[in-house]
Amino acid sequence: MTKKIVITGVGAFSPLGPNAAATWEALLRGESGARDLPEDICKYDVEIPVNFAATVKEPASDHLERVAAKRLDPSSQYALLAGREAFANAGLEVGSVAPERLMVDWATGIGGVWTLLDAWDTLRDRGARRVLPLTVPMLMPNGPAAAIGMDLEARGGIRSAVSACASSTESIINAYDHLQAGLADVIIAGGSEAAVHPLPIAAFASMQALSRKNDDPATASRPYDVNRDGFVLGEGAAALVLETEEHALARGATIIAEVAGGGVTSDAYHITAPDPNGAGAIRAMEAALQQAGATPDEVVHINAHATSTPVGDIAEATAFANFFGERAREIPVSATKASTGHLLGGAGAIEAMFTALALQQNLLPPTINVDEMDPEINLDVVLEPRKVDIPVGGLAISTSFGFGGHNAVVALRKYA
Repeated sequence: MTKKIVITGVGAFSPLGPNAAATWEALLRGESGARDLPEDICKYDVEIPVNFAATVKEPASDHLERVAAKRLDPSSQYALLAGREAFANAGLEVGSVAPERLMVDWATGIGGVWTLLDAWDTLRDRGARRVLPLTVPMLMPNGPAAAIGMDLEARGGIRSAVSACASSTESIINAYDHLQAGLADVIIAGGSEAAVHPLPIAAFASMQALSRKNDDPATASRPYDVNRDGFVLGEGAAALVLETEEHALARGATIIAEVAGGGVTSDAYHITAPDPNGAGAIRAMEAALQQAGATPDEVVHINAHATSTPVGDIAEATAFANFFGERAREIPVSATKASTGHLLGGAGAIEAMFTALALQQNLLPPTINVDEMDPEINLDVVLEPRKVDIPVGGLAISTSFGFGGHNAVVALRKYA
């Protein structure tokens, strides 16, 4: 029998704020998390064509124990802070869930790139004996998931999804499936990324993926705008606590939204470019709605992947047009990467969080920096916070697409 899966807690550590509430409030105010690169990144004696990114609003070290900060890569630091917040936000504490019934489904797109590159610098400049003994556990992609799992004593399983920018949407879908299969009662799902380093910046810039609006970082990410020129690299983490409705109600939890279904597909088209017809994206949306027992006519809101790249935004808008038909012009669309930047493996989780809060509060977040809509994109883009009256059961989707042709879509419903 299909179980109802619900979200009972959220957490975030992001370019907009050090927690979920601050992040959501800054998003609604139309703030941008993009800023000039800080000194610890600029210390490298190299020239890079992009000198800004959406870095976390506050240092993780300000919020972590000193030992944890020293032993964790930034991607794991952000994950631990978001995971702890979501767990507490759900009204849980260590030991309140049987450890064997608590799981972590986490994600990252790249992993501990800072640890890896710092270790290489140490090896080259100071020799092998000075490389930190914890280098491997700090750089491994499952490090963030392990940090959360050990901190919260999750012994039901700790799993990591790595599928580029679709990673953390996939982690939420994995959590949904694991709860349906009865493998756990509670799962912390989400994703984190900490790749704001000169090498990834140079690499993304080399492939013409990043905006080069160095003179005004706050307006650089401009999804759907005719003058968009690439995405803004972001960092941070977001976490959601998922559990069965039965378990949530039994413990008197506050339910934020229902996870109604998800769809994961692949393009097998190109390593970086999306299928221009959006066939894989359409199949992911179809799968998500089928699992939710819904039709396209029921969708009342979309949080779009919308990275602000010239090609990607068109491909996604084309997929919406082909899937929803004439209704594609009527469904309100929020493109929140304009504010957060692109968190890569953490993007889907923070956008799913925004989607859940939008349903709960009947308030759609804005898409900033759209001065002139691209005439090829015929969507109802939410430009200011929009109050709406979403009925109980109202359906929203959050879409994520990643290099390698990964497509992941999660469908959420408004809960009573």
